[in-house]
Amino acid sequence: MARLFGRRWEGEEEPQGPSGPSGAASPPGAPGAPGQGRTPDDRAPADGPYPVRRGPGDGLSPAERLSPVPGHGASTGHGPSAGHRAPAGEGQRAPSSPSHQRQARGPVPAQETREPRLPGAGLPLWARIILGRPAARFEPKPPPADPYRPDTLFDGWSTPELTVRLASVRGDAHRFGGQPRQDDIVVASHEPTGSVVFAVADGVSSAPQSHVGAALVCRTAVADVLQQLDEERPQVDWKRTVTAAAYQLLMRVTRGSDPTPEQQREAQVLLATTLVTGVVRLTGSGLLEVNLVHVGDSGAWMLHKKRFHPLLGGKEERADGVFSSAVSALPWLPPQIEGTWYTVPEDGVLLVGTDGFGDPLGDGTGIIGSMVAYELGRPPREPQALAQLLDFSRETFDDDRTLLAVWPRHRLDESGSPGAATAWPHEAGGATG
Repeated sequence: MARLFGRRWEGEEEPQGPSGPSGAASPPGAPGAPGQGRTPDDRAPADGPYPVRRGPGDGLSPAERLSPVPGHGASTGHGPSAGHRAPAGEGQRAPSSPSHQRQARGPVPAQETREPRLPGAGLPLWARIILGRPAARFEPKPPPADPYRPDTLFDGWSTPELTVRLASVRGDAHRFGGQPRQDDIVVASHEPTGSVVFAVADGVSSAPQSHVGAALVCRTAVADVLQQLDEERPQVDWKRTVTAAAYQLLMRVTRGSDPTPEQQREAQVLLATTLVTGVVRLTGSGLLEVNLVHVGDSGAWMLHKKRFHPLLGGKEERADGVFSSAVSALPWLPPQIEGTWYTVPEDGVLLVGTDGFGDPLGDGTGIIGSMVAYELGRPPREPQALAQLLDFSRETFDDDRTLLAVWPRHRLDESGSPGAATAWPHEAGGATG
């Protein structure tokens, strides 16, 4: 397929799967794309980790272009992930209601759908990115209606100093099971100081209302930090911020009264969530100055010169070399809560995300790290590009994923040069309605 990211075209096809179409030859390049062997913004293919779309007969398949690097192969299996398989035979059983019975069909020809696409593109522009062996294809189940939790959210904007892109997507395990997205994110600009305040949370999977907890702590943390900045404090009191976020979880259980020990345990079981919150601003020398605090295994990274440098978070490694799955989470409070300062070079990127992003990223040397480093080396011009990037399909990685990326504003390409937008040809658009 042809897909327009914030900065380039890329060709891909979907491999044969038990519930998906067979891997056919890639369609020819989309009309209007630059000449063979160059990207839309006129960069040579060597600038990125993937070759650009080749002409018919060149013999290089998308599967070959996106095969895992040595040491980063996906494990085998079927279904959305191990432990989330459909019951045996369910995928082959015909619906019982006559009104829902239909003849088996092959892949739907492009002209039969109404999804926007460029002429010559076989699949919609927003089709999922497949990295290595993909997860099974299926139609997601709806999450509970109250509170409303969209499957995917993204946002993007720039202050005079900083450019922000963020996205949060429901993982395949929750899509398959009909559970809500348990991650949350809140980002706000503080105009008087030129700062961007953020909070990212990952609800603990075993807590039935952790999605509510994640939303509560993100909103509380950002509101408290904004208030402290308004008060012109010389430094953010992170203990106050994290304690306020934890307190909101307790109040959700007690309805305003002082919590008993039993209610504290109930809040921990019901609403537990991780939290990363912080402030980022641009210094006079063009660097990013970051102040962060966290509870749990959500993390932050600096992306610089295609390498990922962990700043905080991540899973703890035991003495036997195995990473622990145990999670420290609010409303439990660590004995010491202090912010940590970091400086990101002017050509670097601040990334803050949940373990749904951090686990597949690993140390950043695999195919996922290569893709993210290339796509986020500069800000995508379209905010939805980050949501598509984050929603990649790779077997066994089925958790919710949330990611915030912040760059100095001067890194954003605002020139309107080729690749900034793709106009829909009038003769190909047809009638609407």
